[in-house]
Order: sequence, then structure tokens, then C-alpha cells
Amino acid sequence: MENTTGFQKLIVYQKAKLLAIFVYKVTKNFPVNEQHGMISQMRRAIVSVAANIVEGYTKSTTKDFIRYLDISLGSLAEIEFYFELSLELGYIDINIYNKFQDQRLEVARLLRSFQKSLREKSR
Repeated sequence: MENTTGFQKLIVYQKAKLLAIFVYKVTKNFPVNEQHGMISQMRRAIVSVAANIVEGYTKSTTKDFIRYLDISLGSLAEIEFYFELSLELGYIDINIYNKFQDQRLEVARLLRSFQKSLREKSR
């Protein structure tokens, strides 16, 4: 990424954005009748992960930023549910599910680590 500034330099943001792109690509192959159901819900949840990192970055207090990272973690848990359901409904196969899980776990680890770092710096 050239000419990155602010939040774009955050690894957690970069990884969350990559996960969002992955989810958008995967949901392209879902049944058309899920367009206004699961596809919409999954896309909103995954966009919320990166968007809350960005929004939190702009807040004036570290406490607010940490709260927005909590919201990102909640959205990440939500998308995990949708992927489990998608697997059980046969919309994705186990390879896609495992790829998702690998990326999701990395983003979750980065979010928690970043929160911990922010808490320690604000003491």
C-alpha cells in the first residue's frame, strides 16, 4: 500500500480489510435467494470490523478507541456464526471455512493485542 496514512498503517486494519474482501468474494457464490438475507448480513458484519477500527482511530480518547475495537470484535463473532451456518447449509465447503477461520483468528488476535497495548499506554 503506497501513501498510507493514519489508520491505513495499522496491521489490524489491513488484515480486517483483507478479510472483508474475502467475505465479499465468497458470498458472490451464495444462492440468489440469500441476497437480502445472509449475504447482506454477512457483508454488513464484516464491513463493521474494519469500519469500527477506522472510526475508533478518529476518536479523541484512547478509551473510545478501545470501545470501538470491542465493537469490531463483536462483529467478528457475528460473522463467525454466519460462516458456521453457511457451512452447515452447504453454501461453502470446509476449505473455505478453514481459510475464513485462519483469517478471522488472526484479526481477533490482532484486535485483542492492540486493545491491550492501548490500555497499557493509557495508564
